[in-house]
Amino acid sequence: MDTGRTQEATVQGIAMDFTPHTDADLAVMMDRLGIEGLDELFAHLPEAVRSETAHIGDPLAEPEVQRLVAQWAQQNRSLTCFAGGGFYDHFLPPVVQHLTARPEFVTAYTPYQPEVSQGVLQGLYEYQSMICAITGMDIANSSMYDGATATVEAISAAVQATRRTTVWISRGVGPRIREAVATFATARNLEVVEHPLVDGRTVWAPDAEGDPAAVVMAQPNYLGVIEPYDPPITLAHDRGALAIVSVDPMTLGVLRSPGAAGADIAVGEGQPLGSPLSFGGPGLGIFALKQEHVRRLPGRIVGRTVDRDGTTAYVMTLRAREQDIRRHKASSNICSNQALNAMAAGIHLAWLGPDGLQRVGELSARKAHYLAERLVDLPGVRLAVDAPFVREFAILLPEEPVDVVQAMAERGYLAGIPLSSDYPEFPGGLLVAVTEQRTKEEMDGYVEALKEVMADA
Repeated sequence: MDTGRTQEATVQGIAMDFTPHTDADLAVMMDRLGIEGLDELFAHLPEAVRSETAHIGDPLAEPEVQRLVAQWAQQNRSLTCFAGGGFYDHFLPPVVQHLTARPEFVTAYTPYQPEVSQGVLQGLYEYQSMICAITGMDIANSSMYDGATATVEAISAAVQATRRTTVWISRGVGPRIREAVATFATARNLEVVEHPLVDGRTVWAPDAEGDPAAVVMAQPNYLGVIEPYDPPITLAHDRGALAIVSVDPMTLGVLRSPGAAGADIAVGEGQPLGSPLSFGGPGLGIFALKQEHVRRLPGRIVGRTVDRDGTTAYVMTLRAREQDIRRHKASSNICSNQALNAMAAGIHLAWLGPDGLQRVGELSARKAHYLAERLVDLPGVRLAVDAPFVREFAILLPEEPVDVVQAMAERGYLAGIPLSSDYPEFPGGLLVAVTEQRTKEEMDGYVEALKEVMADA
């Protein structure tokens, strides 16, 4: 078929074979962006990560290309990860990658035809069942884009249920999640009332103006602190609102579930279950709720039934296809999900089992407390708040955290997340995360490296 396009374009003298863009296409793109060429397009990237030689040049055989790319990959630095903030470096068992690569699970689209999609449908059904088990909720969907959009969709469900336009949210909810909520609120003309943190825990103001549609908390919160469930959930129900809890799934083996605490909706970022860090994505959004709100559940739901022969079968349920393609009749505008990531999460949970999830939570907590105790022994280092934490905690440094993170990276450690840009009340704050993967040698090495950094400052 003649598309009217050439199969070769030239950019700044470099031949680009088998690309869909002609010289005219590229000229239009550059003109719209107001730039002269590709150098300007990538000018925002640090020079250290740019390469003038990272192109193949003359045609190479496939094995030669593989070797060349492998050589480039060897230039990457491998850092021992102590950063978190919603995405964590947990151990991923090989069974996850092996099973998610099977053809019955790798699908390009929603399985609307159950007769040819039983593998992926059953896998997603099992994922939903396990999410219900760990969150203590009645119904779960088969995932959403990420934890932030799951929170937004939970608020949307609460707004529809209550017909109200105010949302109360804890400042302990992750900053990126709160940004997504603020964007959604602007489009929907909602008022978002932020409740502050005092010594790491949320102070809820029951006399705040306006009856809320939702009261949103995080467990644990962004600083890693364990929040009490009862005040916000009781407050929500007393005011006729829905109680929404943003959870860290890897802590649900050691913390009380939101369902057991009486919450109406549980959401969360599912990346720690089955997905690598991958420079920040993709993850998946966990979404589960109580039975009485099931008709407001967004996204896909897989149900179990029997076929005409009485054999167990799995199907999309509780919504027509119009839920996904007719925006004015849908309860949500989410029309895709992270199905393969959800499949990986289900496999990871099945591999862990209840005892394994508890063990991960216990190991992470013990190691985090060990590292915290060692760090506060260093001169000038102290905990940012005096509150119980699980596997993530905030420290205050005598030096600028951004500089410390850079210096620690040179020593092989991803030291954590500076807090000052999101929490100005912690100008020397660094958020440190510990998972079951971190060894005593790695933690002791982290402490010694930080001691060197501060000594050199």
